[in-house]
Amino acid sequence: MRSRSIAGALPLIAPVHLLILSVIVIPAIYVAWLSLNESSFGRAPEFVGLANYVRTLTDPAFHSALWNTIVLVVVAVHIELLAALGMALLFAGGLPFRRILLVAVLAPYAVSEVVAVAMWRFLFDPDIGPVSVALTSLGLPILDWSFEPRDAMLMIGLLTIWMHLPFTFIILYAARLAIPQDLYEAARIDGGTPWQLFRRVTVPLLAPAIIVALLFRYIFAFRMFSEVWLLTQGGPVRSTEVLAVYLYREAFTYNAFGTASATAWIMVFASLVLGLGYVLILRRQVAANAH
Repeated sequence: MRSRSIAGALPLIAPVHLLILSVIVIPAIYVAWLSLNESSFGRAPEFVGLANYVRTLTDPAFHSALWNTIVLVVVAVHIELLAALGMALLFAGGLPFRRILLVAVLAPYAVSEVVAVAMWRFLFDPDIGPVSVALTSLGLPILDWSFEPRDAMLMIGLLTIWMHLPFTFIILYAARLAIPQDLYEAARIDGGTPWQLFRRVTVPLLAPAIIVALLFRYIFAFRMFSEVWLLTQGGPVRSTEVLAVYLYREAFTYNAFGTASATAWIMVFASLVLGLGYVLILRRQVAANAH
């Protein structure tokens, strides 16, 4: 009976498997094969083994892109997490005009990335941008992101925080609303201070949601592309180039499809290692809360 039911279900699930095979599995296998070959336009692939991986891992431009990616991921994601956590607690505490403010907080996630970058380029234009003009009138330094690498990196970090803050916020806000109010009332009856309630009740129960938010944001930020490419294109002088932009240049500027494919798989392996670590932490946290 069980074999008949499985045989009867195969025609129903076959389209899904074919879709996954054609969209994910076959392209991934092709990119893996391409990473072992030296290939370009008008040139037949030539098998070179792991040479593309060695070339990529020893390329100073790759090292610079990797460092920029790590800096942006570590700094931007954690600042974003702290801001989202503070906003989630503020909203859950009964903020006035909460519905209107909630729409304002979620609005950046509804804006196209191209429109968002164009808007930020105008706002922070060193010459005529309203933000730059306001900073100059107050006697404060402006972000000269078109010439200064440090200012450009800061601009990219602020932009990615603004664009993705709603994602982290909505995860933490939903998790905070799911915490029963009875726990807080019982803790207050026992004499708990607001700081003790935060440490002993809020943080432990929000920990799984925090880990999930960090996991997704690390993976998304690790393959960051549009913010950097649309804002600086990796400049000035490739000083703000990240891994995704490095891959794009290898593939579509230098037509080095082998090293571009190797870069793609290096990014996949790094994301898997990062994701595995957070999944293990999440399992331990869930098991600890269960006890």
